[in-house]
Amino acid sequence: MANMKRAILASIFSIVLLSLATNSQAETSVTVEGDLTWQSRNDQRVPGNSGTDFSLVDFAKGPFAGYRIYVGHLFNGRHEIRGLYAPLSITANGRFSSPILYQGSTFAAGTDTEAFYKFNSYRLTYAYHFDPVDAWKFAVGFTGKIRDAEVRLTQGALTQSKSNVGLVPLLNLQAVYAFDGTWNFRFDMDGLAAPQGRAFDIALLAEYVLNPDFKFRGGYRTVEGGADNSEVYNFAWIHKLVLGGEYSF
Repeated sequence: MANMKRAILASIFSIVLLSLATNSQAETSVTVEGDLTWQSRNDQRVPGNSGTDFSLVDFAKGPFAGYRIYVGHLFNGRHEIRGLYAPLSITANGRFSSPILYQGSTFAAGTDTEAFYKFNSYRLTYAYHFDPVDAWKFAVGFTGKIRDAEVRLTQGALTQSKSNVGLVPLLNLQAVYAFDGTWNFRFDMDGLAAPQGRAFDIALLAEYVLNPDFKFRGGYRTVEGGADNSEVYNFAWIHKLVLGGEYSF
């Protein structure tokens, strides 16, 4: 996992270096988003074919504070390379209403339990930007996502954890509608579904253009997906209220 993280960070650093080496049509941007996060679904069963179903939503729904950072580079007005670091972790305390079999251990009902949920995302995206259509701008591409996930239960001296690190290919879709020279509507999605599972990250944002270098945006982002197999059953649906800014140079 450490090698994967270093590869993503090296790619983001390369994007910045690329901005210094390309022509005047190139543009580099850094975007920082802060958010309040809620979970409306977070269902777990480990192992997937013999564990006990439980939901982390029963422990806490939120809100939880979060953030993400994008570094992007658009060159020749067409080709975009974008890196993303999006950590997500939730720690909550509660009690199970019935015994839970998790990772081969039984967690008792009615006993104080700490649940830890991690779903960090490291992504590298390539997108192609098309000519504008009236007030619309569109881009289509693909994303390589490294998923760094863990669910850990602790009950007194008893602790069990299930972690998973993997590479997930996703489709990237972008659309921006310019209402005037000041306000935009932005749609951004990484997502794909397959028999092994699905993953979607969708944002609907209002964007205020302060000047050619600075934009501020806010709105709604949802992250949904999971997997169902003999090793693990996990489906989560996360909701975020987002506020952020973009600096271009």
